[in-house]
Amino acid sequence: MEFFQRAKAVRLRSHHEKYLHAEEDEESINQERNGSSNNAKWTVEHIPEYDNIIRLKSCYGKYLTASNQPLLLGVTGRKVVQTLPRRLDSSVEWEPVRDGAQVKLKTRYGNFLRANGGLPPWRNSVTHDIPHRSATQDWILWDVDVLEIHVGNPPPPPIPHSDSLDFGSSALSFKSNRFDRQESTDSVGSPPKMEGRTIYYHVAEENGDVDDENVQGYSLVFNGNDVEQLTRKFVEETGLDGVIVCSRSPLNGKLYPLRLHLPPNNVTMQVVLVLASSKVAKEFEEQGLL
Repeated sequence: MEFFQRAKAVRLRSHHEKYLHAEEDEESINQERNGSSNNAKWTVEHIPEYDNIIRLKSCYGKYLTASNQPLLLGVTGRKVVQTLPRRLDSSVEWEPVRDGAQVKLKTRYGNFLRANGGLPPWRNSVTHDIPHRSATQDWILWDVDVLEIHVGNPPPPPIPHSDSLDFGSSALSFKSNRFDRQESTDSVGSPPKMEGRTIYYHVAEENGDVDDENVQGYSLVFNGNDVEQLTRKFVEETGLDGVIVCSRSPLNGKLYPLRLHLPPNNVTMQVVLVLASSKVAKEFEEQGLL
């Protein structure tokens, strides 16, 4: 964390000698050789509740975000993008982990910011993942160039607008668990316990396949029993354009849409999100399940 303790703005240089770069479309992230560009400059925001968590803001005023979108179907890496979420949640929070003279940036659910190499479309892409091959271990290491420093103590980040907080019956706390999962005891301290049930989820591919053996799921806390309300919450939390909340049949393992109400007593659940535009969603319609 000492790399960012007094930093107001930084550049991040990858193992490939390229800089973390905010694209002009104000959404994409990649790696570029030109470190003098303003697009390689990231403003550091410190979070008062934690002394080891930061946010990074691009020159477009958007946050470096660990999304739930796969870079390519069938692979584990998830896209890192620029967003300006209505609620500043755990998807825009990064934990710097020192590794010698370099740093790893860990998401709140255990993945690392990774600069990819190799052939297109991997080349120059940036994802968050856990590298499993020794050849890619260095891809999560970053050199930090401090461009501006704070005089005195770092100021707290701006207070979110009132419309960034959801006070409804199914609201999550400001420290939302978007894409969050259980963390090991050596990670950041556990947030205050929230009322509601924990729901673990994966996002299915176009044909309904779910790689729940090789890809860890995500979770959120939901207070309520209404499936429609839960669906809206998933759309809000994941940013996906419409999802169908599904469960697996205990008999054959096939997916089927949840309907009516969730189980009582806030029991923990495991669900699968199916994109409303996917092939499997059309099959649900043909079978009269929607």
